Amino acid sequence: MDYPLLPHEAERLRALEELNILDTEPDEHLDAITKSAQDYFNCKICLISLVAEDRQWFKSRQCLDATETPRNVSFCTYAIAEEEYLIIPDATKDYRFAGSPLVKGEPFIRAYAGMILKSVQGYELGTLCVIHDEPREFSSQDVEVLRELGKKIELVLNNQRR
Repeated sequence: MDYPLLPHEAERLRALEELNILDTEPDEHLDAITKSAQDYFNCKICLISLVAEDRQWFKSRQCLDATETPRNVSFCTYAIAEEEYLIIPDATKDYRFAGSPLVKGEPFIRAYAGMILKSVQGYELGTLCVIHDEPREFSSQDVEVLRELGKKIELVLNNQRR
């Protein structure tokens, strides 16, 4: 599965590396935010996904055992190529994802909503994403909730620069 690369991919990856956050321990503040999102959206899985060069790594995760997946099967790598967010009401009907192993097999992704998380420089670090195992529409209020939670996550991530 091919995926989009941003024109400023090298700078984006450098901004992510500067956070020195990949492969670190869970953060209780971020876990509280993903739990809140999971409760609001009543979703199967909620993640803070950071999109690295060849993988997406989950800084916070609700109801998913995996700590990362290859970037080439990542929904979030498509989300960071958008203006602000990516909404997929039914992944089985989206040409980019219908053949994905994450749709055809565990965790059987059907609906996805991912809000881009940005560095202080404005580079796309990853997403706050909610994942359902049934198709689902997302309202403008849902998008606003994702946006507000995303802002909280950005504050935590960008204030943790080490």
